Amino acid sequence: MAVKPIIDTVSMLREALTSGHGAKYKRLAGSMEIGILEGSIEGGAKLPPHRNLADRLGVTIGTVSRAYAELERMGLVVARVGDGTFVRQRDLERKRDAGFSNFVEERPEQFDMSRNMHIPGLETSLLAQSLMDLAHDPHTLAELTLYTPDAGLPRYRQAGADWLAHGDFRPQAEQVLCVNGGQHGLLCTLMALLRAGDSLVTEQLTYPGLITAARMLGIKLLGASMDEEGIIPASLDELCRHNRVTALYCTPTLQNPTTGVMSARRREAIAAICREHNLLIIEDEAHAVLVEDRPPPLSCYAPERTILIGSLSKAMAAGLRVGYLHAPATLVGRISATLRASCWMATPLAMELATNWISNGIAAKLLRQQIAEIGRRKALVQGLLEGLSYRTHPQCPHFWIEVPEPWRASDVEVDLKQKNCLIATAEAFAVGRAAVPQFVRASVSNASHSDQLLLQGFQALAATLRQDIGQFDE
Repeated sequence: MAVKPIIDTVSMLREALTSGHGAKYKRLAGSMEIGILEGSIEGGAKLPPHRNLADRLGVTIGTVSRAYAELERMGLVVARVGDGTFVRQRDLERKRDAGFSNFVEERPEQFDMSRNMHIPGLETSLLAQSLMDLAHDPHTLAELTLYTPDAGLPRYRQAGADWLAHGDFRPQAEQVLCVNGGQHGLLCTLMALLRAGDSLVTEQLTYPGLITAARMLGIKLLGASMDEEGIIPASLDELCRHNRVTALYCTPTLQNPTTGVMSARRREAIAAICREHNLLIIEDEAHAVLVEDRPPPLSCYAPERTILIGSLSKAMAAGLRVGYLHAPATLVGRISATLRASCWMATPLAMELATNWISNGIAAKLLRQQIAEIGRRKALVQGLLEGLSYRTHPQCPHFWIEVPEPWRASDVEVDLKQKNCLIATAEAFAVGRAAVPQFVRASVSNASHSDQLLLQGFQALAATLRQDIGQFDE
């Protein structure tokens, strides 16, 4: 911000302090709100540092901090740790600040490789048949119009236990809670078990939905170092020794975005560290369901402190918004209360459909088809990436691709968007202020059924990464 605008702002705020009524921080926030909306404080301008402004106005730093926080709550400013507070303007936020959306209003001519979605299959016709069957069941229809218990009807919880079970992990229905999708389950868990100001450790690159939820709840995220398996135990231990950490969030199977899978030995080490430092564990298995022979979850290694999140979104239909939490018996009540506070109960109609599909084998059939189609699509395009450095897993729907020097991931993103192709960069997954690796994520799980479009999208991506711009301009 230039010198004159700073002087004008300070003068305006002094007047507000002397002539207004109410708490000082509210008078300051109200005055700056008027200045921002009227344009006297321009979009993109950096507000004075807290101490600087407090000294000029003769108020405490806490008063200025509360005023800035109020402006941030109203969506008028953006606070960046280490950088300062800025007046919000369009495209001001970095990707890690703006968050990540599963719904993108791309133009019809664009091919979207940026998101991991379920690939459409037979679920539409199966849904039609299931709804017709329900239409002839008046008793169940009447039940669906009523409130259900917070955690779901017993048959819904049993279906959730069946869905989450694999290998030696056999969850009890009494420890399962029904939620409106995995993101809702994550939000309920954070709201129930953490408080504003708490610190939560996660991978340095993690699920963007966690970043958004933590920011909204005032939870501090600490990024742990990673290798090809995921979180490095020594890094987790070090963070716990230097910070008051409350919980760990991680994705041990098909880590998003790096595709890593933790070994049994790594899972044991992570569980031991969490037990030593008394951490809760929030384990995300949204993508893990795609791995047919996946390792046992962390819930097997630390059942007394692990909340497992699963859903149907990647296997069947994201729009159903069906998810399940498995929690220690001692925490079920607390999470149930948060579920009740957020939406009373998971939507009974969606839960009824999911329960029927799980019990009659349709869910397993759709999951097998999803895995097969991911494999077919990846086999179709994998040869195009030959010679490039990337990671993936046979059942993972995306490739995690390193960007060769001198390119930057943002350059690749911009170049591909000009060719009507969308990808995701590491910036959207980054936690903390550590250097963001130059990688892009490209998914094969676009809703399009056109193999030709899929091939063209990965051809354009490969050409850009090989710095052969212009080869695929059509």
